[in-house]
Amino acid sequence: MAGRDGWKGRGDEGQAVPLVMAVIALAVVVLLTLVPLSQAAGERARARTAADAAALAGAAEGKESALEVAAANGAKLVSWRADGADVWVEVRVGDARATAKARRD
Repeated sequence: MAGRDGWKGRGDEGQAVPLVMAVIALAVVVLLTLVPLSQAAGERARARTAADAAALAGAAEGKESALEVAAANGAKLVSWRADGADVWVEVRVGDARATAKARRD
């Protein structure tokens, strides 16, 4: 079948395939970017939670308690410091670090 200009070609058939493939490729790139960002955000949140809990435990019962609470929250206690009534801790979860302070009663 000849087109309006007399040329016998495919016309518009199949034009959506490259567009759909481009959209799928873009979606894959977006997902590959968002997954690591989401994981990092989760690690930061877990580190903050673990630091808060470890600081409270450390203020109430000392460094050993802070170590146990940090480990129970999936974190590693990086540092613990007491100065008077204040206790500071730093924990690590994956690549994320967080600090927290608590006051002894």
